[in-house]
Amino acid sequence: MMEETDSGAEPAIDWDAMTFSFTETDRMYIAKCKQGEDWQAGIMQDFQELRLSPAAGVINYGQGLFEGMKARRAADGRVLLFRPELNARRAQGGSRRLGMAVVSEEMFLDAVHQVVQENIRWLPPNGRGELYIRPLIFGSGAILGVAPAPEYTFLVYAVPVGPYFKGGMNPIALKVSDEFHRAAPGGSGGVKAIGNYAPGMMPSKNAKAEGYAEIIYLDAVHHRYVEEVGAANFFCVKDNVLYTPELTGTILPGITRLSVIELARSLGYQVLETKVDIEFAMGADEAFCAGTAAVISPIGSIEHGGNVATYCDGEVGAVTKQLYDALTAIQEGRAPDPFGWTPSV
Repeated sequence: MMEETDSGAEPAIDWDAMTFSFTETDRMYIAKCKQGEDWQAGIMQDFQELRLSPAAGVINYGQGLFEGMKARRAADGRVLLFRPELNARRAQGGSRRLGMAVVSEEMFLDAVHQVVQENIRWLPPNGRGELYIRPLIFGSGAILGVAPAPEYTFLVYAVPVGPYFKGGMNPIALKVSDEFHRAAPGGSGGVKAIGNYAPGMMPSKNAKAEGYAEIIYLDAVHHRYVEEVGAANFFCVKDNVLYTPELTGTILPGITRLSVIELARSLGYQVLETKVDIEFAMGADEAFCAGTAAVISPIGSIEHGGNVATYCDGEVGAVTKQLYDALTAIQEGRAPDPFGWTPSV
């Protein structure tokens, strides 16, 4: 059942001053499922706090995952999503890896559409931000032993956001972490599990205190191959060839990552998914990171072991800019979408 929501009044928000931060909106979607049973029909309700047992699986054992998506307002008034079916499928794979109930693609997409529609007044005007959509699946049932929870919750909410990195499209400075690693072979690095993110908060905070925008993580075995930039995927460009770390189970299979690869190849670039040695990356012509939150963010410099590599004299590289312009034009409905990536809500 859906309650009536006054969606006519525009929020008192300075769209141009928005950052990537939380703002409470109007409505959210919630559904529940007992272990081994089908999901109950989801409902839309006013945004509110949750009631959970202190023994909930997500609180005690981190049994949960999330997705990140965006809705954008096109200049012609359409409301566009970006490859939402891939978020649904990635969430399905993650749920299986974490022993949770699996949400069907149809249910996932229906929930996302409802949340966008019932929070439409929070969608920023064209070119002034996006509506960030956060689906969550987690063990909400009480469990004391280390085992899958007896009940699961599927929840979707949305918030208006500005750029993930301060300064928008300005090149960022990164620092390589020699002490900490994001994931190890055989673990859950390839899943958007909630437990993968808290361990990176302290290294990221320390790097920001030193003036860097984020951390670059190396692999946990050889300590030399680039894995990720905080919560984004890494790319570098050398002699007009794009390089990005291969998916080995330790790196999140980013939807923006895949889109950049497919877009670059359609533009005639060679893209190699391979091991990217940090020394090779520091000698590249350009570097950037990609993700739903970050979109494409140019990297201006990387510090590693006391050495600093700079790219394009602190400017945005030509390849990075071309890919950013082409991708955002499709996402925002300013250019034709030959890939079929941007369904309307």
